[in-house]
Amino acid sequence: MDDTTFLWNGLQPLVRIVIVGVTAYLSIVLILRISGKRTLASMSAFDFVIAVAVGAVFGRTLTTKNLSISEALTAFILLAVLQFVFAYFENKSDTFKNIFNTKPRLLYYNGEFLEKNLHKERLDKSKVLSAARKKGFGSMDDVAAVILEIDATLSVIGKSEEGENSTYSELVEKNDL
Repeated sequence: MDDTTFLWNGLQPLVRIVIVGVTAYLSIVLILRISGKRTLASMSAFDFVIAVAVGAVFGRTLTTKNLSISEALTAFILLAVLQFVFAYFENKSDTFKNIFNTKPRLLYYNGEFLEKNLHKERLDKSKVLSAARKKGFGSMDDVAAVILEIDATLSVIGKSEEGENSTYSELVEKNDL
């Protein structure tokens, strides 16, 4: 017969979970505060991987009896250092940035849905229309552009909001149409 416990395994495992959980939680909060706002901002693909990894380490820390707090803290610190290193290289190298980040993509411009770009991003017109409605636009006639940002949000720019120094002119210039 195996040692499977279904309802109660004693008080000691519960006390361990509480002590380790509180310690790990406070450590994560402290490490995230030290690592900077980027870790908590809208996430790139790498940021998402780090967030999932932190969650996995935290879950394992709570439920694995033979994992010490020092091992968990080492894993948390390693993830924070990786986040810092990747952010550093991303800011210093366009090649690095291009490898690990996506680029914004125009989905709607000058009164037209850009079907090629919608297809590339596996989106349909309904997502663009929904984003415009959420921003308060009752008609696409009032929308200058809709852009899928690197954090997967949709930016909607009204015609009255665009100017000479448009925030999306680089996309138009790079023939993202």
